[in-house]
Amino acid sequence: MLRILDNLLDWIYKKKCYFCKSSKEAVKMCSKCYDQMDFLPIRINRSILGKKTYCAGIYSKNLQKLIRGLKYHRQKELAYYLAKFMSEYFVKIPEFENEFEVVPVPIYSTREKKRKYNHMKIVGEEFCRLNKNCILNNSLITRVKDTKPQYKLKRDDRIKNLTNAFSVDKTKFCGRKIIIIDDICTTGATFESMIKELNKKGITDIICFAATTPFEN
Repeated sequence: MLRILDNLLDWIYKKKCYFCKSSKEAVKMCSKCYDQMDFLPIRINRSILGKKTYCAGIYSKNLQKLIRGLKYHRQKELAYYLAKFMSEYFVKIPEFENEFEVVPVPIYSTREKKRKYNHMKIVGEEFCRLNKNCILNNSLITRVKDTKPQYKLKRDDRIKNLTNAFSVDKTKFCGRKIIIIDDICTTGATFESMIKELNKKGITDIICFAATTPFEN
């Protein structure tokens, strides 16, 4: 009902596309701009500590602008489009038939307060709405260390930066296969750190899924 009301208001006030500024469709991302985002081939992008890691697209053009708008410019409505993009890739992977617990990469509490939200939590909510075999689990892993921004660091420094950065509460585990989701997978250090903490608690049935990667494999 709320989405119907939002769509009606968008039509009345002619919402513009964040990318091309067109108001023809009265949406935050028009179909033309969405269709300009390219998918990577449906295959394992890399293995991180023996866990399959998939990446849906390349971090460039509209996909890059989408993530930056959502992450840094409070364009929360873009979460739906990122979740949709990830979902359209996700339904084609071999593991799709499993029941998943979707675990978004958490951010430190003070950073989340400053931003007002964790963009990947919102993406996770939308992703689970689109995939009925998925449930969202925001409580399993928390970030307990205020780490430096990863993009400024080399791989070894990223690993050190993320040492003891996460904590797992196994009482929140629902027993399903875990899918960790993030916006970008560059070196894989964040996924690696989270996998290590989950493994310490005996949770080993895990795959990783990023919306984008800077590197085409």
